[in-house]
Amino acid sequence: MASQQQAPGFYRFRIGSYTVTTVFDGFNRRPVEGLVRNAPLPEVQGVLAESFLPSATYDGPYTVTFVETGRQLIAFDAGTGGQMAPTAGLLPANMAAAGLDPARVDLVILTHCHQDHIHGLLTREGTAFFPRAELALAEPEWAWWTDPGNETRSPEGQRVNFANVARRFAPYQGRIRRFGPGAEVVPGIHAIPAPGHTPGHSIFHVADGRDELAILADTTHRPELFVRRPGLHSVFDFDGAAAEATRRRVLDRVTTDRVRVIGYHFPFPATGHIARDGAGYRYVPAEWA
Repeated sequence: MASQQQAPGFYRFRIGSYTVTTVFDGFNRRPVEGLVRNAPLPEVQGVLAESFLPSATYDGPYTVTFVETGRQLIAFDAGTGGQMAPTAGLLPANMAAAGLDPARVDLVILTHCHQDHIHGLLTREGTAFFPRAELALAEPEWAWWTDPGNETRSPEGQRVNFANVARRFAPYQGRIRRFGPGAEVVPGIHAIPAPGHTPGHSIFHVADGRDELAILADTTHRPELFVRRPGLHSVFDFDGAAAEATRRRVLDRVTTDRVRVIGYHFPFPATGHIARDGAGYRYVPAEWA
């Protein structure tokens, strides 16, 4: 009988002189029911069916992006650390297949502090997965999740983030840098505020020469649903209305400027372009080279 094991999950391309590698960390499966807050279940199921996706269950992929600039090896987010779902936690093996050593990572830029983006900062044993890396995240994101007074002002399902942030960041004390809105985090990489999914959620514009890339983080979850219907509010969003406003603004920008994108929850290899399609948009995956 043939093995069910798939090929290593990494994909590599260039942005100018930068080497970009997307690395698959697996996925999490949940019911479709309850996924969208502002639309009836049959409508959500209908949109999923248009893309030949199941109508009862919903798989959320996880993909971590690495950018080698020639000066630094940079990771965008940290994955699940194999501590969230049995179908996730593939990042270490797929990094090894891609020739990426966690000990070589100089900087981890965190788009926001949800569990599936920061759990992988620690191994199962509680040690730093990126032993020499600096962490960088937006000041508003850090300020929200490190102030216990904000806990009762957060959606109940997100209150776990307060204790989790304290735990996941602990081994990196002294190596945590906060940046302001629109900051150039490192040469060639600019932060763009994208609030709504979390209070300080950020996306990033990567450019070298005339080549550019937008790292969209969780501006949209799976594109078959939330790019096609940008007005849908995900259960994962801190503030659905603010997330929708951000999503529409960002999708309009990357479409108008024809910027290549990476989405954390896009189907692997998680990179391509966004095109207008009626009242919404559609995701056009990059060709595999």
